[in-house]
Amino acid sequence: MVPTGNHLAQARCQARQLNAALFFHHLPAKDTPMKTALDMVAQAKARIQEVALPEAEAAIAQAQVLIDVREPDEFRQGHLPGAVNMPRGLLEFQLSSNPACQVPDLQVVLYCKTSGRAALAALAMQEMGYTRVRSIAGGFDAWAAAGKPVVQPQLPQFG
Repeated sequence: MVPTGNHLAQARCQARQLNAALFFHHLPAKDTPMKTALDMVAQAKARIQEVALPEAEAAIAQAQVLIDVREPDEFRQGHLPGAVNMPRGLLEFQLSSNPACQVPDLQVVLYCKTSGRAALAALAMQEMGYTRVRSIAGGFDAWAAAGKPVVQPQLPQFG
């Protein structure tokens, strides 16, 4: 029997209710607290190797690559000498597309503004198979506040 009129409306309503029930079935229960970004950072920091600021220069000297995972506009405002910019949101894609970066034991040091994004990036790299990844505790802000070298953009001189 093909639903018509009122039966068709009831069938559509039942289908919407079923779709909603299936959708909400996959959501966490109301008594399950959502993780915050800070929760995720704390969990990442428990699983990665963070380098304290006093040891950061030595770690950078030993590293094969220094990666700034901040956004390009942050990088342009100042960055650590020798750093390459691979924003957190593109990191896995950029690493995967660069054959020189596809070495599991590549020595990497990461940093961001305060160390949260770098911790998440370090964990992601470990999950990709990288075995020698470290993050700078306190990030760029701690580095700059300690008076360590920062590359500042050079604006063109006119006239």
